[in-house]
Amino acid sequence: MAEDYRLGPQDKLNIRVAEWQTVDGTFRDWSAINGDYSVGPAGTLSVPFVGEMQAAGKTTSEVAAAIGLALQRKLALPDKPEASVEMAQFRPFYISGEVQNPGQFPYVPDLTVLKAVSIAGGIRRGADFGPQLGKDLITAKGNFDIYDDQRVRLLVKRARIDADLAGKASFDVPKEVEGDPRLQAIVADEMQILQSDQKALKLKLDALDDLKGVLQGEIESLQKKIVNQQQQVDLAQQQLASIGPLAQKGLIANARLFDSKQSVADLQGKILDYETAILTAKQSISKATQDAIDARNKLSSSLAADRQQTEADLNEASLRVGMQKGLIAQASDPATAAAITTGQQPNLLYSLVRVVDGKTSEVDAKDDTPVLPGDVIKVKLAPTAGPPMASQ
Repeated sequence: MAEDYRLGPQDKLNIRVAEWQTVDGTFRDWSAINGDYSVGPAGTLSVPFVGEMQAAGKTTSEVAAAIGLALQRKLALPDKPEASVEMAQFRPFYISGEVQNPGQFPYVPDLTVLKAVSIAGGIRRGADFGPQLGKDLITAKGNFDIYDDQRVRLLVKRARIDADLAGKASFDVPKEVEGDPRLQAIVADEMQILQSDQKALKLKLDALDDLKGVLQGEIESLQKKIVNQQQQVDLAQQQLASIGPLAQKGLIANARLFDSKQSVADLQGKILDYETAILTAKQSISKATQDAIDARNKLSSSLAADRQQTEADLNEASLRVGMQKGLIAQASDPATAAAITTGQQPNLLYSLVRVVDGKTSEVDAKDDTPVLPGDVIKVKLAPTAGPPMASQ
C-alpha cells in the first residue's frame, strides 16, 4: 500500500534530505528541511527552500523526486539532493451513525468497513437506542459548536499569520466567516498577537541599528585619530631624519637619537591600535547585520511552521464540523427513532463518502469493502417492514 497510496490532506510525512558533495566526497545532511510535515487542506506541502508544492494525488516516491529536483533547480546545485519521504501518519477515517462511538479514528492498513465498525465499538445496542438518541443530539450539537468555534478561530489565525509573513500591520477578516458574531473578540486577540510580533521584531531591529550607528561613529572617530596620529608620525620622522647626521658626527648624544626613534615607534603603534579597533568595530557591525537577518528569518520560520500546523488543525476542525452535522441530522431523523425503538436487532446499511480528484462521492458499501484514509463511513438503519395486517 505504501507504494501505491496517494497522499491527501491531513496526511503527515517524514522528510529527510541529504546531498552528495562531489568536491569533498561527503554527504551533507539538510537539517533545516528534515522533519515532519502535514499535507494542507489544498493538498499542498510547504517545504523550506522549495515552497508550496502539490502533494495530493501523488505517492511518497513522487514527492521525494519532486523535492530533490526543486532543490537542485532553485539553489543551482551541481548534484541533485536525495530526498526520502515516508508516511509518518495516515489521515484518519471517520464513522458516523449507528455505532457505539462515532467519531474520528486513526487509520490502519487493510481496514474494511466491518473492522471500522468494530473499532468504533460495534453496533449501538438496542436497549440504549431510545434515551441514546436524545443524548446523541445534545452531544452532536455541543461538539458542533466546539469544532465550529475552532474552525472560525483557525481561519482568523491563518489570516493573521499570512499578514505577519507579509509584514502587514493588519489583516482582512476571511470571507468564510464574515458576519459571525464571535469575530470581534477573535480578531482583537489575533491583532494583538500580530502587533506584538511586529513590535518585538521592530524593537530588536531598532536596537541593532542603534548599535551599528554607535559603531560607525566610533569608526569615523578612530579614522580621524589615525589622520592626526599619522601627522605626528611624519613630524617625528622628519625630526629623526634631521638629528640622524648630527648623531653620526657626535654633535648630539645618542640617547636623544634613541628617544626620537622610540617616539616614532610609539606613534606608529598607536596607529596600529586604532586600525585594530576599527576592524573590531566593523566585525561588530557585520554581526549586528547578521543578527538582524537571523531575527527576521527566525520569525518567518516560526510563522511558517505555525501556519502549517494551523492548516492541519483547520482541516481537521472542518471535517469534524461536517461529521457533527451528519450526526445531528441522523439523531434528528424521526424514521431512525421509530426504527430503533422496536427492540429488534437492526439491519444496517453502509456507505462510504470519499474525495477523489477534488470531487466528493458517496457509494454503497458492504462489510468487506476496503476503507481508505480520509473516508467517512455512514452507518444507517435499514428500513423495517411494518407489522403484518390483522386478518378480517
